[in-house]
Amino acid sequence: MGKRCGTKYPILMVHGAGFRDDSRFYNYWGRIPKALSSEGARIFYSGQDAWGSIEYNGTIIKERIEQVLKITKAGKVNIIAHSRGGLEARYAITKLAMGKYVASLTTISTPHYGSKTMNIFYKFPKGLYWFVSSIVNLYFKVLGDKNPDFFTSSRQFSTYEAEIFNKNVQDDPHVLYQSYAAKMKNSLSDPLFIFTHLIISFFDGENDGLCPVASARWGNFKGVVSGKNFLGISHAGVIDSYRCNYSGIDLRELYITIVEGIKNDNL
Repeated sequence: MGKRCGTKYPILMVHGAGFRDDSRFYNYWGRIPKALSSEGARIFYSGQDAWGSIEYNGTIIKERIEQVLKITKAGKVNIIAHSRGGLEARYAITKLAMGKYVASLTTISTPHYGSKTMNIFYKFPKGLYWFVSSIVNLYFKVLGDKNPDFFTSSRQFSTYEAEIFNKNVQDDPHVLYQSYAAKMKNSLSDPLFIFTHLIISFFDGENDGLCPVASARWGNFKGVVSGKNFLGISHAGVIDSYRCNYSGIDLRELYITIVEGIKNDNL
């Protein structure tokens, strides 16, 4: 394990909401897993539902941790989680007693404190919300979700739900928690998030198009990921969704450095 990412324990990469990581043709994490593997990392994926609730997806992560430990014969895993995947990993660690099997949790653009913007949708008429949710659930069931629950899952992004979650899901003292935020410098940074960035900027301040920077801070906050030019990096960009290079930052090198730091902590 002489390479930079040859960690003591394998890496479990946990995806965020609205996507799955089981596609043969499109890797949720872009070029990052290949870069980490080339430096000696043992990479595994979480495989939870795109729109499962935190509680349901937490059970899938628990099962996946157990599978990885069985495959590798390792005693623990290191988790790198994006977006809501960080909340699901926290739930598995604390509420499902996985803390003894997790050495570290690194969250990327995870809304630990929720979003004030989502509070608006939280107050929508429940009948309308249920109707929209049923359509989303049907679509993602076709795509492979076992138990999609858009109604519950999306509402868990509100600050109301986040406050309850954080009271009930305390950090495990035996796990290293660290976090990163991403930031779009303006609403034109990513066409996919023009509208959401504008709205979230008004209610929550600096953000990456979905997650407020302030909400992403958890445990040992390692900093904000953003390029040097006027664009910055979006919620999708920070996981290399577009497979492109940004001015002033190499995303593959960023993740290699993250895992190298975990290795240096003997984890």
